[in-house]
Amino acid sequence: MSTTAPAASKLPQAPWKQLFNKHLGEMKPPQFVLGTLDKAPEGAPVEYVPRVRYCIFRGFWAELPENKHNDAERNPELYHSDCPTFTTDVRMEKVGQIFKTSAGHAESNDQVQGSGGGGPVEAVWWVEGETQTQWRVAGKAYVIADDIEGSEESSGVRTVKSEVGKRMRALKEGGENDWSWQRELTGFFGNQSPAIKGSFKNPPPGQPVTAPFDKERLQLGSKADNLHDEVARKNFRLVVIVPDVVEQTDLSDPEKARRFRYTWDGETARHNAGWRTEELWP
Repeated sequence: MSTTAPAASKLPQAPWKQLFNKHLGEMKPPQFVLGTLDKAPEGAPVEYVPRVRYCIFRGFWAELPENKHNDAERNPELYHSDCPTFTTDVRMEKVGQIFKTSAGHAESNDQVQGSGGGGPVEAVWWVEGETQTQWRVAGKAYVIADDIEGSEESSGVRTVKSEVGKRMRALKEGGENDWSWQRELTGFFGNQSPAIKGSFKNPPPGQPVTAPFDKERLQLGSKADNLHDEVARKNFRLVVIVPDVVEQTDLSDPEKARRFRYTWDGETARHNAGWRTEELWP
């Protein structure tokens, strides 16, 4: 890991993660609703308005899912985390929202092109069938781009490595220099199908179809097999959610329904992997 990242945590996994991961395995696909905040229109009585959309869970950061079709080099298994990930296109509005509502308050499009962010998000999964459980994960979202490793580190890169690095658990001593943020990013890119990788070469999302764009390089229905496809990688982003509050609402038995709230408190709740647990009525 880069020297800018703090020593990874030695705490065990979060008390909610095993069941959460099991439930995600029941979902085909493991889609969720992601909520972000956006600047309200000028003249509105509030400063921010909510924005939501469906996304697909791509695995936990530092725990790249196995995929026999992915030729990307894998990192050694040195770290785990409790941080869900999803992939997106830098041209999507949610990327700008994650940056503009962060402590850095990005103001221009140029400021959202690299790694960084930290804006508040909330993700909600509903697991159907006999499970009948809702999971809500609220926290901060960090965007990882191809600048995550390089000769010079931007403030955004340092923020990502610091804030995400704090929540990475070391599985064993040593080997930090053998683990690469860039390798992990490429692995997540490679885990997507050629059609999904090719979608990062679509025409600009949300732009009127009558507006000009680079028709030579951007086309609907594109596919990408190359892990380092120039156009696709330019637009590809991996987003890591660092959770602060997780709620599990179990409605599988109406007579025993419960809500469990887990709140991150790494300083005073180390006996419970850094999480305070409350049992609530649903």
